[in-house]
Amino acid sequence: MTNFFAICLTILSCCLLTSCGNMPFSTTSVSQSPANEVTTRKLSIVEKLKENSQLPVEERIALYHKLKEENSGLYDFGNETELTLYGYSFLWESNLTEAIAIFKLIISEFPDSANAYDSLGEAYLQAKDSIQALQNYEKSLLMNPDNFHAEDVIEQIKFPNIKPLSAQEKFSKVYAKKDYTADLDQLGQKLLAIHPHALKFITKDQFLKNIESKKSLITEKTTYAEFAWHCNAIIASIGCSHTASSTMQNDYHIFSMLPLENSFPLQVRWVNKQLFVVNPMNNSDKVKVKDEILSINGIETANLISDIYEHIAAQANIQTYKTQHFNTYFAALIPYALGLPDTFEIVVKENSGSIKLHKAKKMATELYDPSINSCLKDLCSEVLDAKTAVLTISSFNYYEWNNYPVFKSFLDSSMHKINNKKIENLIIDVRYNRGGSQYPSIYLLQHLMDKSFTYYSKAEFEGKTDKIYGEEIIYPLENRFKGKVYFLIDGNGNSTTGHFMSLVKVHNLGTIIGEELGSNQFCTAGQTLCRLNNTKLVISVANNTHISTATKLPDETGILPDFFVTQNIDDYLNKVDAVKKMN
Repeated sequence: MTNFFAICLTILSCCLLTSCGNMPFSTTSVSQSPANEVTTRKLSIVEKLKENSQLPVEERIALYHKLKEENSGLYDFGNETELTLYGYSFLWESNLTEAIAIFKLIISEFPDSANAYDSLGEAYLQAKDSIQALQNYEKSLLMNPDNFHAEDVIEQIKFPNIKPLSAQEKFSKVYAKKDYTADLDQLGQKLLAIHPHALKFITKDQFLKNIESKKSLITEKTTYAEFAWHCNAIIASIGCSHTASSTMQNDYHIFSMLPLENSFPLQVRWVNKQLFVVNPMNNSDKVKVKDEILSINGIETANLISDIYEHIAAQANIQTYKTQHFNTYFAALIPYALGLPDTFEIVVKENSGSIKLHKAKKMATELYDPSINSCLKDLCSEVLDAKTAVLTISSFNYYEWNNYPVFKSFLDSSMHKINNKKIENLIIDVRYNRGGSQYPSIYLLQHLMDKSFTYYSKAEFEGKTDKIYGEEIIYPLENRFKGKVYFLIDGNGNSTTGHFMSLVKVHNLGTIIGEELGSNQFCTAGQTLCRLNNTKLVISVANNTHISTATKLPDETGILPDFFVTQNIDDYLNKVDAVKKMN
């Protein structure tokens, strides 16, 4: 893990731990508006340095100081994160001389920053200068005792022959009961201290009772895996999809460390409160496709799913999100809910007696519903007929400092073609869109809105020095689409997708079809990584707030469709997209 990884968790979304698309730094920006209404913000000093990339790094740093002395009001010099990203762009390319120079600049500008010393330590470590690396990591740890990454690297430098246990190696490890209970208390304290809205969907009394309840389940034989499952329930209770237990690689923790032989050996799907077999895997001699499972190891499926849902973190505890999550990670969630049994016995409808299943030979999972996955990429444009076109937007993960031009180019070219063909009906499919940056979300809205709008009503995060993009007035584009628009949504829609659809909803931009969205206008995102002292379980805790201007919508539900349509089991098996078919 690197210092940059922690920064990225604050900025980005990823597949499983999605973010709200906020940029925690001010960038060069002029809101698109009539000529006499242009709104400006401080310019990006990093962009200025990039414009002079032909200069040696020493001269770029000299330019930085010159501009700070002469134009301190024009450029944003208070943005450590943006400079850090600039430094890491060189580290990624193994350009260690420039990376070290930029990180030294950051330390001189932000001498109280533990992250700055951590970054410089990493650059020296990559340069194989262990003495300088150790000095900087020790400085970082002294300034921030919670920087467990620095603590680990220091240990690795001092004791290179000692290898930390992997999550897989810890799976069956048993810690002392007092260590587990102390870590559960620490987990609760961290959630309350870091998360800005930890008690929005639960009372403090109930939250503390949940912790005590999990502590009562700890025995002298409790394994690390079982402990992680208990932690998931405490985390899920606060109703935030951006807070989770995680490995260093940000994998879904309990899934990534589960041994294959412990996984559930069927591919199943929870549809309309029924659990169906959709792929028998290596149990085709025992069950068939579309068999309905009534119980597993003596537990009725409805009760089993209810318990599993209590361990899945979802924004505002939205059930459609939990369902979609279960239908991806069922192979791990079912075993954990059953206490990690050695074998699985199921009862299926219209069969007498229980069926003992063979052990899994392959980990079962399904990231996408094949009945609706018509677009094999995140961005697709398709003209269906003379009057109808479809835009599939499966991700808003396009950032101004990275790949936003890819999204902008796609949307500009697609809209140009749609308008030239005089398309009357536009279907915008945001199913499976787990969020990302506000930039593509806003740009898509600019193609649809017929009046000016403001994207954010609130954007709060540590280190914010200026308004971010979306807090000022945004103006529609002249070549915006003027026909009828239909939006397809599902429970996977998370984070920035909630912001986008909340504005679609309140501005009546079109007809919304599908199931309740997995998010809404309220988003707590960003990530602060914490590690529990004894078990070393890593927790990522949301640390900022981003709320769209659709503040009159309820925070307790996802964005609701105008027409509720879901995929039933026959639609799924026959690969019929019932939601899109309704248009």
